[in-house]
Amino acid sequence: MRVAVVVPVSPFESAEIIKNSVKRIKNLDFSNFDFKILYVIDLKDERDERVRILLKMGVDVLKRRHSRGKRAGAINDAIAYLEDFSPDYVAIFDVDSEPNRDFLLKLVEALENDPEAYIASSPRRISNPVNLCTETIEVEYLLINYLLRKSGFKQFNGLIGVLRWDILKRYRIDERYVTEDAEFATRMHSIGYKALYVRDSCVKEQAPLTWKDLFFQRKRWYFGGLQLWNYFSKVKRSRWGFRISWIMSLTLTYFIAFFSPIIAFSPILLCAKFGGKKIKVSLGLLFHVLILQSAAFASINDFLKGRGIEWRPQKRLVE
Repeated sequence: MRVAVVVPVSPFESAEIIKNSVKRIKNLDFSNFDFKILYVIDLKDERDERVRILLKMGVDVLKRRHSRGKRAGAINDAIAYLEDFSPDYVAIFDVDSEPNRDFLLKLVEALENDPEAYIASSPRRISNPVNLCTETIEVEYLLINYLLRKSGFKQFNGLIGVLRWDILKRYRIDERYVTEDAEFATRMHSIGYKALYVRDSCVKEQAPLTWKDLFFQRKRWYFGGLQLWNYFSKVKRSRWGFRISWIMSLTLTYFIAFFSPIIAFSPILLCAKFGGKKIKVSLGLLFHVLILQSAAFASINDFLKGRGIEWRPQKRLVE
């Protein structure tokens, strides 16, 4: 069985972050697979040292002298690059992704057992709970993981997970959308495919280190969600469970402040889950709601005025 691993790399990512990424990807259990590891790198300049580092570490490198389509474009270019290899499955990660060693084995097994699924992924965890902002997002991910288990619309951020090659190759990623992961998930669910949530593995990722970074990340997510209403005519003809979950995710989340009274109960819930170690996150949750609500309103304003969205580099914690 052939598996390809694809890691898109923006011009903003440092050499150290990339080195750590390669080490983590190579630590995956490839024992049952014929595999290829591909880094798709948007060059900073013609002498980008990161290319040399990647080649020295023994992975395939696809150099892009442009940033066409951002992450969506990088994935589409990876599809073209992998045509000759023709894998059975494609795993997609970010440069900060830290998958469990058994990630590929568990997720490929799940897809092999369910031919109606186009993707499988696993619970998300935060790898950098180092301050109030990141610890708050760590708690938020508990809710996200719960919703991923229950929702009829399973949308995995960044398409991080394992996808069927034939489906990815056939439908590709629409580069017109800001949130390519949500667009592809909407399109696949509308067609009738399923997404699998595999609970017995895990992938960690870095949360935004500052409230400012969180604001701009979520503003982009909210803006991309507004673009998804282009699919409403297809969604309303889809399965009931998916339809309801999709509509709720694109409406209720834009008015997150309505749920702020729940924060009053957060100290009890945090103590039950973490003991007294995370009690300060109650304050973080208040900041979190305010920032998300501001980001939602800002995205709606920009969308209605026909403005685009600015892609900003996110600060990373270097190990």
